Amino acid sequence: MYGLSTDTWHEGSIVAQAAITSTFEWSQLVTSSINQPTSNIPQPKSSFTKCEGYASQGARQARPRCNFHLLPSQRVKSSLGVADPSPSSFSYASDSVSSFKLNLLSAVSGLNRGLAANEDDLRKADDTAKELESAGGIVDLSDGLDRLQGRWKLIYSSAFSSRTLGGSRPGPPIGRLLPITLGQVFQRIDILSKDFDNIVELQLGAPWPLPPLEVTATLAHKFELIGSSKIKIIFEKTTVKTAGNLSQLPPLEVPRIPDALRPPSNTGSGEFEVTYLDADTRITRGDRGELRVFVIS
Repeated sequence: MYGLSTDTWHEGSIVAQAAITSTFEWSQLVTSSINQPTSNIPQPKSSFTKCEGYASQGARQARPRCNFHLLPSQRVKSSLGVADPSPSSFSYASDSVSSFKLNLLSAVSGLNRGLAANEDDLRKADDTAKELESAGGIVDLSDGLDRLQGRWKLIYSSAFSSRTLGGSRPGPPIGRLLPITLGQVFQRIDILSKDFDNIVELQLGAPWPLPPLEVTATLAHKFELIGSSKIKIIFEKTTVKTAGNLSQLPPLEVPRIPDALRPPSNTGSGEFEVTYLDADTRITRGDRGELRVFVIS
């Protein structure tokens, strides 16, 4: 992802050839002036900015020690007229992003998707996410929407610290009164059909001796890109499918609450901004401040 383009490598080879040519010309100049005093050796006119004299070692003459630097007028410029960054700068940026990504994944690990997060955990996760967002730069999906394509696994949500599945929005509580165990959570995004599905695996408690009921709830949405990095999703329907021993049962579509009866805080739509995105990691921030971290599944 952070590799160099073919044009950059080509320009780098031009620089190398220029330096080699200048070195050869300068060596010829030194050889022709070997019997002259050091002070009379002309200063180079090409890529050298400083060259020390030679010292006698018996019958042998030591080679001059030169520091090679491209003069400002000799630096290869890109098509935009700006000197291209060196490969080492790309390597440094890549290393920084990798380091910040590792810090974020370490900060959110063991938090059970955020359900076990306390105030210190929330603060640390937010700080490390901001470091990665800053290192990754601005996300522009206007010409790279295909990078959203796929099935993404949620590994952290700051909203889950409220101990409800709805996060900062209305949702069933997780606790002893309503024994719901949260399994894996995924987002399935199809950029062609504009489908945006939140898939939640749940385990519902049942009276003893009955085993818990395993279900998968799919909250279907449509999405649209607004701006360069902001996504708007519009809720369509919820489908529940049993798993385990009851997997042979057909899926059940949950009736949608009429808009007139829907609380103002639950309009059925929402917005979030993609603040970091690469081939395997995505960070989003919701319209209510929720921080979510996904990895490609």
